[in-house]
Amino acid sequence: MLDVHFVILGAAIGAVGQALYVRDTVRGDTQPNRVTWLLWAIAPLLAFAVEIHSGVGLRSLMTFMVGFGPLCVFVASFVNPAAFWEITRLDYVCGALSVLGTAGWLVTRHGMVALVAALAADGLAAVPTVVKAWRDPRSESANVYLGGLANAGITLLTVDRVTSAVVAFPIYILVVATLLFALVAGRLGPRLRASSADIGTV
Repeated sequence: MLDVHFVILGAAIGAVGQALYVRDTVRGDTQPNRVTWLLWAIAPLLAFAVEIHSGVGLRSLMTFMVGFGPLCVFVASFVNPAAFWEITRLDYVCGALSVLGTAGWLVTRHGMVALVAALAADGLAAVPTVVKAWRDPRSESANVYLGGLANAGITLLTVDRVTSAVVAFPIYILVVATLLFALVAGRLGPRLRASSADIGTV
């Protein structure tokens, strides 16, 4: 188990990944889905508020960073017109469901119910970007997901007393960041589609 102050290192690594994503967005090299990144800002910041209320302490820094970074990305997406990813019906549906999850937090104000609602809202917000990373990984940047993976992993390694409030959001971030990093860095979508096409021609 790591000392709890290693959470700061994890947050710093995550911040570097987010800063690189913002840079790529401003350059137009990356086209973030605005629905995802806006809601990725709201849900973690709500979860951060729940964690503070639940006495999570320094480990809640990870949750704050995974909310603040997306807010910066969302703002950066308006700087360069080439950084815009076209919003589809799927984005609107997932966004609306994510907002409902966020509303669940606002209505209940109950710790665990609020945390589950925040996780559901964040997960639904992730769907459009997961689909985008599958279809066109070149429109994404893997750095931010690698940073998020490291941030969540380090945070989990500092946990000395496992409770839902402490580990729920880091575990969720670890899973989503790993999935997106694999899709973007590994170009899994195009590779699997190419393999299917090759099999079909045999």
